[in-house]
Amino acid sequence: MVNTNGMFEELIKELEFSKQDLDELSATRKKPISFDSDCPELTPEKAILFQRGNPQNKATEIMA
Repeated sequence: MVNTNGMFEELIKELEFSKQDLDELSATRKKPISFDSDCPELTPEKAILFQRGNPQNKATEIMA
């Protein structure tokens, strides 16, 4: 999300998704996920060992 307060109307229009962008996003959502050697599907054992790239701090965990 972008804070548009104080932005020129031209810049806001430039940041908006175009009709073509929205159509591409919609089509992509309908495609199945494909796994390959660079991005294999996680097994339950590997999922347990997975670590977040941005660990949450304790204050965030308490609020959730």
